[in-house]
Amino acid sequence: MTWVVVFFGAAVLVAFTPGANNLLGLHHGMTQGAWKGLAGLLGRLAAFTVLIAAVAAGLGQLLAASELALTVIKWAGVAYLAWIGGRLLWSTFRAGRTTLIQPPRGAESVPASRIARKEFVVAITNPKALLIFTAFVPQFIDAAHGSFSAQIAILGAVYLLAEFVAGATYIGVGALVKTLRLSRRATRNVDRGTGVVLLGMAGALATSSS
Repeated sequence: MTWVVVFFGAAVLVAFTPGANNLLGLHHGMTQGAWKGLAGLLGRLAAFTVLIAAVAAGLGQLLAASELALTVIKWAGVAYLAWIGGRLLWSTFRAGRTTLIQPPRGAESVPASRIARKEFVVAITNPKALLIFTAFVPQFIDAAHGSFSAQIAILGAVYLLAEFVAGATYIGVGALVKTLRLSRRATRNVDRGTGVVLLGMAGALATSSS
């Protein structure tokens, strides 16, 4: 099982890399708290589970042979990131006067299901996530360890564990910041910064050659 341990170490490094989902996890932890942030993380893991199952069923070969499929996925990801970032940024210009933020209740609260759905869509339409399961994970597959599908399932499960550790860490940091009880102005600045970064990610993805 040494190969699985080695893969887990590499997967943790990949999972901790700042990206759209980790940024959303940090943001949700800061604005909605740890439990709702974890609901978003479950949405992300559900999307990755779908991708792992699809790769085990042959998605990798299909995407490698279809430039159109990769292009469609890429622009779907660009559009959704731009929509989330733009909506978040726009909401900051409609915010009211500066007040002390309270625990997520009423107008400040976002349903956990909506947070989970948002992270699911971001993850499932992210070409970088597809590359993890179609390019990164297969590098650790060895014919001596069993069938391709079985190894994809094992390594996929290990990657989900690594993603959970990374995602929970980002959410925990966000939740810790939330305990500082930021003013509405500070929270608005956090939202504004998150929106700008998400729009930047959408732009970077749109101009990438992959």
